[in-house]
Amino acid sequence: MTVAVHVGPEPVPALIDAVRRAGARVVPLAEAEAIVYYGNDDPGEVRSMLHEGIRWVQLPHAGVERWADAGVITEYPVFTAATGSYGRPVAEHALALMLAAARNLHRLARATTWLPNTSRELTGSTVAIVGCGGIGRALIGMLEPFACRIVAVSDSGAVPGADVVLPRARYREALPEADYVVVAAPATPGTRGMFGTHEFGLMRQDAWLVNVARGGLVVTGDLVEALRSGRIGGAALDVTDPEPLPDGHPLWTLENVLITPHSANPRPAYWRGLAERVTENVRRFRDGEPLEGVVSPAQGF
Repeated sequence: MTVAVHVGPEPVPALIDAVRRAGARVVPLAEAEAIVYYGNDDPGEVRSMLHEGIRWVQLPHAGVERWADAGVITEYPVFTAATGSYGRPVAEHALALMLAAARNLHRLARATTWLPNTSRELTGSTVAIVGCGGIGRALIGMLEPFACRIVAVSDSGAVPGADVVLPRARYREALPEADYVVVAAPATPGTRGMFGTHEFGLMRQDAWLVNVARGGLVVTGDLVEALRSGRIGGAALDVTDPEPLPDGHPLWTLENVLITPHSANPRPAYWRGLAERVTENVRRFRDGEPLEGVVSPAQGF
């Protein structure tokens, strides 16, 4: 059976090709039974595209909080995210941030004079990964050669490669022993602000916070204070709150901070991952199989 899919409101050629690779027809919105959305990420834009014939909407990102917060996500039509499509590129970035922190590159790369060697090994470290979806699980595999002890925080049961698995409600128990705390959880009302003064107080004074998820999971003012006071060793941030991080913000000036401007997922990897998800989900939609990345309206991810 051939299905009718609308790609828009921006008719991205890579996504049109991805739909056609699954054997579907690309059609005007009025004729569509499914939407592969790519636009300005405005919830109202998505809502305006829905009509009674639409049974499924594919969103272009792993994080869907802007649509969930606006009440756009529903049981019907079904909404799917790109969750898991970008796991390996983002995990690779998290590993790079940890290696940079361990080897003191945040200071040495900025130095204008010869400094003493204060670097350390990543090998043998304890890494707490808060949120073990696609990113967290890919990171566990990448850390295997470093013989790290992995404490995984996940509500999905067993996590391959983890030494300890804790449910999300007990994530604070993972903090005191960790050399690195990697934040890879989705942004939901229950996770926003989950790292603040109390949590930084539980961490080791030489521990690093690595955030490759969403900036809102961390209370920025509390993080700045923890970094200034030496309460934690440092922070490596690919995401911030607010974002973009304004010029002159204190985080830019702290020497124990490494910031990358939401660049964990390179653009070629983004388009490749999204196109693969679109092709696979269009095929599944056509064949009546469960879709990948289905978003729960109740959970918001």
